[in-house]
Amino acid sequence: MSDSSPQPAKPAAKKRKRVNVRRPDVMALVQSEVEQHYRSSIVEKLRSHGGELTIGNTTIRLAQKFGFCYGVERAIDLAYATRKVFEEQRIFLIGEIIHNPEVNAQLREMGIVSLPWRDMGKEYDDLNDEDVVIVPAFGAPTSFMDKLAEIGCHVIDTTCGDVMKVWRRVRDYAKNDVTSIIHGKADHEETRATASRALGTQKNGHYIVILTTSDCEMVCDYIRGKVSSEELMTRFRNDCSEGFDPEKHLQRVGVANQTTMLQSETEDLQNRIRKAVVDRDGDDANYHVFDTICGATQERQGALFNMLDTSDKKPMDILLVVGGYNSSNTTHLAEIGQENLPTFFIRNAKCMESLERIMHYDLEHKQEIESEYTGVMLQDKPAIIGVTAGASCPNNLIESTIIRALELRGISRDQLDAID
Repeated sequence: MSDSSPQPAKPAAKKRKRVNVRRPDVMALVQSEVEQHYRSSIVEKLRSHGGELTIGNTTIRLAQKFGFCYGVERAIDLAYATRKVFEEQRIFLIGEIIHNPEVNAQLREMGIVSLPWRDMGKEYDDLNDEDVVIVPAFGAPTSFMDKLAEIGCHVIDTTCGDVMKVWRRVRDYAKNDVTSIIHGKADHEETRATASRALGTQKNGHYIVILTTSDCEMVCDYIRGKVSSEELMTRFRNDCSEGFDPEKHLQRVGVANQTTMLQSETEDLQNRIRKAVVDRDGDDANYHVFDTICGATQERQGALFNMLDTSDKKPMDILLVVGGYNSSNTTHLAEIGQENLPTFFIRNAKCMESLERIMHYDLEHKQEIESEYTGVMLQDKPAIIGVTAGASCPNNLIESTIIRALELRGISRDQLDAID
């Protein structure tokens, strides 16, 4: 016999409490503090000289576009502003604000506590509605945002606008029964956040994540009927949406990407997938593509290609790429560089231990190694040293790298400062 008595109504879900911390009085204080931490007079001097300075037999050549982009600057400003507005409250951050260890260490010194970003552990259960949670520039999966809404935390969302453009696109794909093929690193914060939006508002969308040309060719071979569903799923079982069925979900596809990928790679993968769909379905194939490489990433990659163009200038002898080792856009700058000249992907100036030994990140083995290189560091030979940095690298780290490189060439900071 069923119980016909009235059932208690479920409590209404709490809404995330969004707070405007960008008040003029707060931002004036923030700008002063951020400049104190990250500004560089040396970088400004190089810019005023067209990005190139020569002292004695040493030339420093700085990329025309490098370092902090608008989205990164905004995220850092918001984090600093949050600390000033919520002086007495606990402040948390999902993972890292950006991929730069020095910046994240600075936030920790300000009392901002990092939460896990791969999974929601017990730390999230310990939050309460008076706590403040900062969402990083990469964004966060919808499950995390739903959890914060359930708790009722104050939420400061620093998600980059370029990332949100991708989210709108993949939501639109899901709405129209189009599966998202996402070019990105499956375990990257941004890609995980984008994949959650690719499920759509009704959670009925689907996605598959590809990274390499080999991944792309496997998907293309499936579309052309050259490999089976079983073979495809063996490879992508952990990099696709729950319930993904290639026979159903690779009929109508759309491409999107992690915003910090190498632009030429994304364009190549887009063209490969387009051709595979046309081979299967003919010229009327239902295929969607949206260029979602962020403008700052394109600018920094383009500036590096310009540095490498020797049609109107002497070639560089060495390239220093400065940034966090887990920074995707910085990694791609290092990839571009090492295809053309000796390139060292360094965290900061401390990696340059001497003229002969440089600690740097090895892209192939994904670890920091020490390399010996004496090609241009001998002080009696002329040298052109190139410097660039990813969108998450502050100017003060670029400055210290330039100063250290010159010191290793026997040039003092006073000599650099003496230049008008």
